[in-house]
Amino acid sequence: MSNGIKLIVGLGNPGQQYRFTRHNAGAMFLETLCDDFHGELRPESKFFGLAGRITIAGHDVRLLFPTTFMNNSGQAVSAMARYYDIATEDILVAYDELDLPVDTVRLKSGGGHGGHNGVRDIAKALGSNEFQRLRIGIGRPTGKGIDYVLGVPSKQDADALQHNIDDAIRILPLLVEGQFQAAMGKLHTKPDGVAGRIRPTDPPSDEQDE
Repeated sequence: MSNGIKLIVGLGNPGQQYRFTRHNAGAMFLETLCDDFHGELRPESKFFGLAGRITIAGHDVRLLFPTTFMNNSGQAVSAMARYYDIATEDILVAYDELDLPVDTVRLKSGGGHGGHNGVRDIAKALGSNEFQRLRIGIGRPTGKGIDYVLGVPSKQDADALQHNIDDAIRILPLLVEGQFQAAMGKLHTKPDGVAGRIRPTDPPSDEQDE
């Protein structure tokens, strides 16, 4: 279990054409985080992406958006983790999750990649899957998966994604202090009378890709 998050990674594809797509939910999280904590992401060639640094609850936290495209995200994450000697369990990776409804966001410690190629590549590059995950629900499509994840959500879904991101940012002080279970309990508890959307049945077999 993490002693406290020291590196937050937001996954997505580089380029303005991808910025507001479902597959860039992790990058959207990182952008909002920078806005809220007065951070700035700048190109860092040695980290194969955009890097930054903020303070959360008195703790120094590194930020990273890999610009290698989703399938090669591990190159950037492993480079920064090695450079700053950050343990795998002290890394939080934020990404889009097909297996969660649009109005749902979940924390997870370790586990499989669930068909997400960015998460798969990070686990391979680090030699471990024991990093922390922030899974931002985008829901399952009824059509071809790749068209869906690389598509722009409706205004209603975009608002739901932003609400999820805001909820997740509120529990970050607990995560940087190593209180993972407390953060999970707070994030996963919905107010009475609020129910998640029912996601479409018969999900596609396509794995998430670039």
